[in-house]
Amino acid sequence: MGASMTMQKGTNVAVPAQSVRVELGWRTSPGTPDVDASALLLVSGKVRSDADFVFYNQPQHASGAVRHEGKRTAGDSVTDSLAVDFARIEPTIDRVVVAASADGGTFGRVTGLYVRIVDPANGSEIARFESADATVETAFILGELYLRQGAWKFRAVGQGYDTGLAGLATDFGISVDEPQQAPPAPQPRPATQPPARPVAPPAAPTQAAPPVVQGVRLTKVTLTKEAPSVSLSKQGGTSGALRVNLNWEVRKQFKGWGAKLGRAVAMHSDLDLDLCALYELTDGSKGVVQALGNAFGSLRQPPYIHLDGDDRTGSVSTGENLTVNLDHKDRLRRVLIFVTIYEGARSFADLHATVTLQPQNGAAIDFSLDECTVPSTVCALALITNSGGDLTVQREARYLVPQRGVSPQRTIDAAYGWGMNWTPGRK
Repeated sequence: MGASMTMQKGTNVAVPAQSVRVELGWRTSPGTPDVDASALLLVSGKVRSDADFVFYNQPQHASGAVRHEGKRTAGDSVTDSLAVDFARIEPTIDRVVVAASADGGTFGRVTGLYVRIVDPANGSEIARFESADATVETAFILGELYLRQGAWKFRAVGQGYDTGLAGLATDFGISVDEPQQAPPAPQPRPATQPPARPVAPPAAPTQAAPPVVQGVRLTKVTLTKEAPSVSLSKQGGTSGALRVNLNWEVRKQFKGWGAKLGRAVAMHSDLDLDLCALYELTDGSKGVVQALGNAFGSLRQPPYIHLDGDDRTGSVSTGENLTVNLDHKDRLRRVLIFVTIYEGARSFADLHATVTLQPQNGAAIDFSLDECTVPSTVCALALITNSGGDLTVQREARYLVPQRGVSPQRTIDAAYGWGMNWTPGRK
């Protein structure tokens, strides 16, 4: 297939692939709002239920047809991707709308915004649409995948909204769980004013009534150096499963080309990153959850933390996943999530990683790792602390350099004062 052309608004192109990656991209600089990709699966122009909305707080459709894959950063370029598997789209779904929303500003402050459709089988670009005329919009329908006579096509749309993701989602039938605004306090009436004649009490405002449908929650939290921690209790995320995901991408450098490839050919097949957790329980017991030594943990019994297996492929779609059972949060004193390079690289220098903590209830919490400038093979990601019943998540993003002959696990233990005895392990 030859190189795809940049599409004009309103034009369409055939999508011959079995599955595609829908990639939103933009350039970031100080003051640029964060951008998020989302998708709506439609039947005759509307969703069937809130479950047909795929976004950062609901990252996978029940059918498995559409998945939110998360962000990648390379220099000043950022991408947020969705994976679409046409074979798994239910027969009643005839359209998948691809949307973008801006968090913390308008699209007028976002430069280089584009959407492109990529065939993951060979990395070829099927379609590309660049959005350049944004001003006050806070959400955009960038394009749509739609079914026409049994074949999927992509149309460039470029329709903006100044009501954000909530306004866009509501247009397609999503019920949004908006935080209720407290009514203004009544002002005291001056004593000199004559008593007013009694009037019929005003009808109660409709928005004060509790919503019948809970609706999807659009709030999310991005941790930064300036604002590195958040209370799970204040977010309402203190029960059920807390899913921790580490996603990464390798940026390879090709000698002689004189330039870094912004979005690299996906992964080294021999790269093996391991997501791990040090834990300390309220009874004083301590340990580690990791693939090494098959210490995968357990959700139903101590330590109430489980590693979902070992992803040696570095798959963009799954990465490494670990789950914490917050129904037993009263037994947890602190949990340190960290990552080690088991094999395939000497440091994190060319890896671009994103960490997402998704509570079963409450807002998603995410952050990117900074550029690694030291020969580090172990990185502290996040520290979860139970203090007086309040669970806080602290962004660590701290690269550590082990001394010669000292394991990454011992290195992280020493840095955080865990005080465990370590023996060599293998997997």
